[in-house]
Amino acid sequence: MSRSIKNIIEPQYVIEGADVLLRRSFGPQRSNLYDPFLLFDHFAFNDPVEGPIKGFPMHPHRGIETVTYILEGSVNHRDSLGNAGLIGPGDVQWMTSGRGILHEEMPRRGPSGVIAGFQLWVNLPAALKMSKPRYQEVSAAAIPSAKRDGATIRVVAGEVDGVRGPVTEIAASPVYLDVTLEAGAEFVYPVPHDDEVLAYVFEGNGQFGAEAQVVSAVSMVVFDEGDQIEVSTASGLRFMLMAGAPFREPIAPYGPFVMNTNEEIQRALYELRNGTFIKEG
Repeated sequence: MSRSIKNIIEPQYVIEGADVLLRRSFGPQRSNLYDPFLLFDHFAFNDPVEGPIKGFPMHPHRGIETVTYILEGSVNHRDSLGNAGLIGPGDVQWMTSGRGILHEEMPRRGPSGVIAGFQLWVNLPAALKMSKPRYQEVSAAAIPSAKRDGATIRVVAGEVDGVRGPVTEIAASPVYLDVTLEAGAEFVYPVPHDDEVLAYVFEGNGQFGAEAQVVSAVSMVVFDEGDQIEVSTASGLRFMLMAGAPFREPIAPYGPFVMNTNEEIQRALYELRNGTFIKEG
């Protein structure tokens, strides 16, 4: 059964970090409507009125995974574990914060004067929220593409036509794809019946779902239950596709922390204040 569209979200502008303007489709809420996905932000520093790019100074995370995917420009990052590097065009950083990490992300414009990309937060189940932090950093060259008639699919996580993404061992068993369709192309993709499935349309327009509803950039499509998704376009389209298995656990979100109870949030804040937030070993 092909999935219908449950909802279409119009992203709203928000300010985060040090005066960074973002388009946010959704953020962490107790209702946990998009379980296991907690947040999706689209950053695009292209307007001169925004002024200098300041970025995201050192800040903590616990209980989640943060996924940074760069389209243009780059992001310098460093953290409390001694990791540092540059995330460039087409690169992905999949960070599992687990029991706690402090990190900094400072964006830089590319040669064209543009920086653009996405940040996705994926929840961790209760059993893994205090696990050891880890990174999966994947260069653009290491992300494979699947080709179909008129379709190019960069596979970050999951599998398309036997092409597997390099990001593995994630609790939500997610699919994360960058899908480009030429004019007249279609994309049909099987998904587990009960998974949460979202599509973020950021270029062009196309027909989504069993009813072939027209969706234009910039929009987040929320699919209903079903066994596959159908997308087509008459003029060209590009979107990020996310699918993942829900944990169906209560969550307690507070800023950069997402835990299961208020007590766990209070514990994180207490440890942050007294200098025991970062665990050794």
